[in-house]
Amino acid sequence: MAELDSFRAEKDRFFASHPQSPLTLEQKRHFKGLNYFSENPSLRLKVIVEEFPQQNTIQMQTTTGSIQAYTRHGRFRFAVDGQEVVLTIYSGPHGFFLPFVDSLAGVETYGAGRYLEPEPSGNGRFLIDFNMAYNPCCAYNDHWVCPLPPRENRLNVPLRAGEKMFHHDTYPALKST
Repeated sequence: MAELDSFRAEKDRFFASHPQSPLTLEQKRHFKGLNYFSENPSLRLKVIVEEFPQQNTIQMQTTTGSIQAYTRHGRFRFAVDGQEVVLTIYSGPHGFFLPFVDSLAGVETYGAGRYLEPEPSGNGRFLIDFNMAYNPCCAYNDHWVCPLPPRENRLNVPLRAGEKMFHHDTYPALKST
């Protein structure tokens, strides 16, 4: 728990003051920290990834309508509240990428989905820690371009872990310009 708390505190410091923060200057003036679910140990998983025999490239649409290329690496299965779900891991220019949308999207989590960077742990396994799930930069203001999770990574179950929705309306001055 201390490691996750430390990570979140560091992220809040970055958002509040770093020049590369996704927040606007006005947002930084009023920023009081991001919203998170409590740590959920059941959503910190070591999974076996079934690699796709043909790792084809797909085009992910972005929030601005442009496209970005990613390679479908493999899929993994796990259970949430007794229901089996399947997600696909992609590879791209910066390593492995796991964009997803859960059933809380638009209510408790960012409507366009959240992201993870899965870590390979050897022997076809990956560490998937949904407690580290984060909102893409476009969740904070419209000046960012973010890939949208493909249909195969849209879940009908809630993943109550990681970052919650950023509420622009909490402070009227926080709406993007």
